[in-house]
Amino acid sequence: MATKSYPYSAFLRGPGQVLPSLDNADVILERRDDENLILMRAERFEAGVAGLRIAARALAIVARRNSELAEEVLAEELPWVAWLPETERAGCVRELLGHLMAGADTGELLPFARALASWRSTAIVWSDPHLARDLQGPFAGDGPDVPRPGGRS
Repeated sequence: MATKSYPYSAFLRGPGQVLPSLDNADVILERRDDENLILMRAERFEAGVAGLRIAARALAIVARRNSELAEEVLAEELPWVAWLPETERAGCVRELLGHLMAGADTGELLPFARALASWRSTAIVWSDPHLARDLQGPFAGDGPDVPRPGGRS
């Protein structure tokens, strides 16, 4: 789907100049001091959510029946998965699929986006063996356990 961008102020001054664009495009309202907004027809939004729901469920079925294939599919779309240790890849796939399915069902995809960013950051750390080793500890300054105040443990 095509998109057209307009300054948010243009929409506020004259929505009638912006809204006709929705006939053949989604509209991005660009704001200077905040996140941009997107206007789209409900029919296109609902079609996207329905498509996402079907794709997420189909991928989840593949993952349940053949986890290696699901990992391969996800790794092809997200090449940084290869940087994760093999022991972490299945957990990454499971978590991302879980968030994707929940998001497809509810329309709330921010948890999926956060998990995706988190796993990507984790993979980037693992891609640097020195950084990965340094972040696994032990850490300078680690000392003996300190008793709780008041002598209780």
